[in-house]
Amino acid sequence: MKIGKDTVVSLSYTLMVEGDVIETVKADNPLRFIFGTGYLLPKFEENVTEKVVGDTFDFVLSAKEGYGELNPEAIVELPKDLFMVDGEVEDGLLTLGNVLPMQDSDGNRLQGTIEEIKDDVVVMNFNHPLAGSELHFKGEVVEVRDATPQEIMEGLYGEKAASSCSSGSCSGCSGGC
Repeated sequence: MKIGKDTVVSLSYTLMVEGDVIETVKADNPLRFIFGTGYLLPKFEENVTEKVVGDTFDFVLSAKEGYGELNPEAIVELPKDLFMVDGEVEDGLLTLGNVLPMQDSDGNRLQGTIEEIKDDVVVMNFNHPLAGSELHFKGEVVEVRDATPQEIMEGLYGEKAASSCSSGSCSGCSGGC
């Protein structure tokens, strides 16, 4: 059976960025997703479409095809008092590299990484951790089967399903979606 719309696909792969291995997903615990439902990056799906069990893949997604270019406007300075509860900042919260769940003025949830801590402000980066990076995927198709009507309606519950990161897997993206 070929990978196509409404098939459950299981992949093993290695994701490399600038020659460094970012994520490895083994065949005994593969990435599973329903093809064509928006779980993975469109160009990722394009590169595995029509493949069958045992086929291998090896492709590179540009930053634009992956998580986009770095957006300088997604790096912002926030007043330190935003991080205070009852007039104090929780110990260990404001640490370089910490990823914090945040919310914008429209109520959208975001993940921000602390890049710098100044006297009165915290510099937060709201770019995806893999933004600006070429993504090199190399792997193999482990399983392909038709999705059940229930899976199409409800998704792959109880299994390791891909996040909208693509894996990058978060899984799907160890880069931290």
